Parts: sequence; structure tokens; C-alpha cells
Amino acid sequence: MSLIAEDKSSFFKNLKIIELSSVLAGPLVGTFFAELGAQVLKIENSKTNGDVTRSWKSSMSSTNYSSYYASANYGKKTVFSDLSQSENLQYLYDSLLHTDILIVNFKPGDAAKFKLDYNTLKKINPKLIYASINGFGEDSERVAYDAILQAETGFMSMNGESGSPAAKMPVALIDVLAAHQLKEGILVALIQRGFTQVGCKVSVSLYDSAIASLVNQATNWLMDKNIPLKMGSAHPNIAPYGDVFMTQDQKEILFAIGTNKHFEILCDILELKSLPNDERFEVNANRVKNRKELVALLQSAIEKWKRDDLYFELIHKNIPVGIIKNIAEVFDEPKSQALLLHENVGGVESIRPQTAVFKIEN
Repeated sequence: MSLIAEDKSSFFKNLKIIELSSVLAGPLVGTFFAELGAQVLKIENSKTNGDVTRSWKSSMSSTNYSSYYASANYGKKTVFSDLSQSENLQYLYDSLLHTDILIVNFKPGDAAKFKLDYNTLKKINPKLIYASINGFGEDSERVAYDAILQAETGFMSMNGESGSPAAKMPVALIDVLAAHQLKEGILVALIQRGFTQVGCKVSVSLYDSAIASLVNQATNWLMDKNIPLKMGSAHPNIAPYGDVFMTQDQKEILFAIGTNKHFEILCDILELKSLPNDERFEVNANRVKNRKELVALLQSAIEKWKRDDLYFELIHKNIPVGIIKNIAEVFDEPKSQALLLHENVGGVESIRPQTAVFKIEN
């Protein structure tokens, strides 16, 4: 008998979650569990008209429903409440008696102020998993938004073309990364509770999540004292990797060449057969060192090709190659369409990509 549910939406059908978080990181965690069948109750502050992202509508929006809010709040039951009122707080306490996970992102001091800190709530329900997102650590009073974290953890200093102003990534990626870290912590806590029958507090900061996600860029500095510079999409440790080239029909294409074998095949297709034997380019370290000359030589050959002809020739030879697509082109693809979730919210169709995209098979 299989212990793995065929339908992911039934994985956590008996799991009960209350979400007191707003904006992106915390709500993405609630959405992850909702996609897996958990019963997620999102309580929004009635005094502030709820989650602030309800007002973050795009200039192209034709409805009163914010697509930003929709991106992080799939499959939840939502209620508005003023928890500063004793009767509303008592209702929450009563609900927590039968709750598995509470997700919060309070400002420092607010949890204790509203009597919603872990030490208070674990007395009500010792099995409760209290999952908390914060900005710069639990003791910091700084207001933390994704752009601030991107600025102060090095991401913006590396992002963009050489000589260009600092640029942030076009999605709130630090929030997304922190959400993944908190999901991992909750899943570990659920496993632990299965053995101990006791809950715990799991906390993640945006700052810690960002630092942990610097990976090779961090170790480039920590081990080699090399401060990463803006390189556009080029990779600091591999070449040609991420470098963007223009084809004959003025379309963009890039490669992710990580092995000498792939470099040799690429050069063969481009009729640059001498390059792999050129001392400047014969190994990756030399290609990185002489990237400017390499890119110029590759560009001179690539501009003789139409993009689709070159793309399909490289795909046929199993060379890592990509074309630059806009969002409309991305969601023209059947593979992308298969990841979409649809939900009717107040007569408005909400559409978003899945959060839980993993597959489990026996």
C-alpha cells in the first residue's frame, strides 16, 4: 500500500493553520500548506483594511482585486478581526486549541503587546508550532521590506550591468527565500512533534535568509577576498555562462557552458574550432580571465545565425542554451500553463503559479 497521496492537495488535509502574517513571506508559507490541503484561516486586521497588499494593484488592473495579494493567498479562508478587542482575542485563543501551526510576522514587541507571543500561546496549546518571520532578527526594531534587504545584504551591489546604478531583482526574492526557509523549519518541527507530541517556536529572519542565499558569491569573498562586481547576467566563476549574445535577426540568446566538452561542441557549431586549443580559452579559468575577448569572438560568429536556427541546433546537440522570453511568452508554454492554479474570489478569477511544485513517486 502506498503511503504517498496521489493528489498533493490531500497531503495535509487534517492540518489546521492560522495565519496572522501579511505582505509576502508569511502568506507564501500559508499558501504552500493550503495547496497541500491544509485548512488555512487568514486573520486580517480590520482596523487597517486587512493585508496591505490588497491595495498594491498594478496600473493595468481592471478589478478591485489585487493580483499581488492573489499571488500569495491561494486557498485560504479569510476573516477580518480587531485582535485588540478582548472578545476577538478570546475567539482566537479558543481557535488555537485546535490549531497545529500559527504563522506570524509581528513587529518587535507587538506579539507580547497583543498577548500573542509564543510563551503565552504554548500554555493554551502545548502542541502548537509557532512560526515567525522577522526582518533583521527578533531584537531589531527596523522596518524590513525586501528592497531594503536586497540593498543591505549585497544583492543590489552585484545586480545590473557594469557601470549601471545598483538594481534590485524584479521580484521580492528575499521574501520568497525566507518563506522557503520557514517552510523547511515548520516541516522539521512537524516531524519532531510526531515523536515528542510537543510543539515549538520556529523563527526566520529575512536578513539571515538573504545571507544564506549568497552561496558562491559569499565564498568568492570569504575565501578569495574577491568583491563581486556588476556583470549583468554573466557568471563570476564560469564562461561563457549567462553572457547574452545578439543573433542576425536581432534576437537574444545565452549559454550556460560549464564544461570543456560543451565549449568544444559550441565552438564546432559556430565554426570556431581553434578556440578550444587556444591557451586563452582551453580551460574554464582561462575563459573567465579572458571573458571579454571570448565574448567578442563568439558574438562575431553568432551574428551570422538566425536565433531559432542556432537555438534548435544547440538543443539538438544537448548544449545548455536559452532564449530571453518575456512573461507573456513564458506563459504561452504548456509546461507553464500546467503549473497554474485558478480560484474564484468574489467573482474575480485569481490565477497564480503553484508554490508546491515538487513531485513524489513510489
